[in-house]
Amino acid sequence: MQQKETSNPKDLTDISGVPAAGRIVGIDPGTKRVGVAVCDENRVIARPLPAIQRTSWKKLLLQIQDTLAEFDAVALVVGLPYNFDGTESDMTGEARDMARKLSLSLQIPVYLQDERATTYEARGRLWKSGLEGEQMRRILDSEAASIILTDFLTRIPDAHRAG
Repeated sequence: MQQKETSNPKDLTDISGVPAAGRIVGIDPGTKRVGVAVCDENRVIARPLPAIQRTSWKKLLLQIQDTLAEFDAVALVVGLPYNFDGTESDMTGEARDMARKLSLSLQIPVYLQDERATTYEARGRLWKSGLEGEQMRRILDSEAASIILTDFLTRIPDAHRAG
């Protein structure tokens, strides 16, 4: 048991090793859909991509790999859903597990990003733009992924200054 824990000691919240350049993909993990977003090469703007329907781990992994390859991404960010008070929920554990599996399956670094309230923020943005009902449901997860990715991008300069 001890050997397993030390063989993969990487802390997925430590962003000091984020590649200095290149696109980053962000995901908002859900039980039915996984929202997806990508940033531009200059890491200024994150935009939503079509969400992935979650059917099996293998299909999800293949679709994430395809997205990473399509955008030549250098890192993946997984949203980590905490409760509003900062405590962990069942989905927090599931997101950590997904990030761990992805970090073992992918050739690029995987990071976790606190995503508290991103779905509410995404819903508000979409509502303000005039979307509701099925239109909103279709893109809500990926809009949340773009917020998660934007929040992650704002952390990068601080990490490089500290390092």
